[in-house]
Amino acid sequence: MEELRLGAVESKFADIIWNNEPIPSGELVKLCNQKLEWKKSTTYTMLKRLCERGIFKNENGVVSSILTKEEFGAAQSERIIEDTFEGSLPAFIAAFASRKKLSEKDVEEIQKMIDEIREG
Repeated sequence: MEELRLGAVESKFADIIWNNEPIPSGELVKLCNQKLEWKKSTTYTMLKRLCERGIFKNENGVVSSILTKEEFGAAQSERIIEDTFEGSLPAFIAAFASRKKLSEKDVEEIQKMIDEIREG
């Protein structure tokens, strides 16, 4: 799989697919014309690029995701942690928490996840 980063325009395009999948490619062209003011060729060029990167697929004229939006986000997060924090999730959380105060609800949710992981 190629680069798992999306620019601003790629993100808007990806959201259109994720929010409407599976979607016939002709319908995707119409949506991109309405929402992004793209021509058919622009839509197909972008679609081809993101298919080559392993995020979407276009089979028999129907576009769907290979990676869900959540899976894509998780892969991006993993890459950031690897690249910036030498793979240390605790270092990432410490850096995040030092800049943004975690609510009691956030702390409870994180604790619940940790407890579930410990329990197997």
